Amino acid sequence: MPPSRGLLLLEVRAFAELAAFLSTIPLLRLIPAGDGHPVLVLPGLAASDRSTRPLRAFLRDRGYRVHGWKLGRNLGPRPGVEDAMQARLAGLHERYGRKVSLVGWSLGGVYARELARRAPSQVRSVITMGSPFAGAPRASHAWRLYEFVSGRSADDWPGRERMKQPPPVPSTAIFSRSDGIVAWQGCLEREAGSTENVEVHGSHNGLGHNPAVLYVVADRLAQPEGRWQRFDRRGLWRFVYPEPAAMAMEA
Repeated sequence: MPPSRGLLLLEVRAFAELAAFLSTIPLLRLIPAGDGHPVLVLPGLAASDRSTRPLRAFLRDRGYRVHGWKLGRNLGPRPGVEDAMQARLAGLHERYGRKVSLVGWSLGGVYARELARRAPSQVRSVITMGSPFAGAPRASHAWRLYEFVSGRSADDWPGRERMKQPPPVPSTAIFSRSDGIVAWQGCLEREAGSTENVEVHGSHNGLGHNPAVLYVVADRLAQPEGRWQRFDRRGLWRFVYPEPAAMAMEA
């Protein structure tokens, strides 16, 4: 089932979340800088690199070599798009001589997981934000838009069962229980040694500039390569990010 109509109407929160992001920039800059490795950011359905500018600017300020996908609007898995993304990833990997972290918003996160599955030797980690890789095709208010822009049925996605399997690299799935676009249950990663789910409070359309999300993304990217650990919720963070056990009980 898709989210309730009430949650859909609450997606206007995205504007307030953008204001919150702008007001908390000085605090976000206290997050330790990264090691400069490359990061590829993939936009959501019907969005382009313009939608990820705040996120990319923030990560660039933290010292990463951040890139958009440069494929215009995300109109679904049209012919040539997957190969173009694969070439983009391979090009960044060769350019920097380092593994690339993939950050995907909504449908962009679905792509990111499949890119990692195809080329694990080129990918350092995957971070998804409100990405419905494990849900039913129509457990979303965006399935009609997907069918319109892609020209494909929402049910017609090869390898849907494979999509639910964790990618072969460390993976963090960020989701919001109050997401008004996609059902949050379909955004949860399966439990494994190098996977985790991190809950935030906010809208789907605001995930790319929600301060709580940006903190998690920066924290995950800052981990030394090959020494991945789950997100630390100790201390005051437990009031911002619910514990995984609570998620499992209510899922």
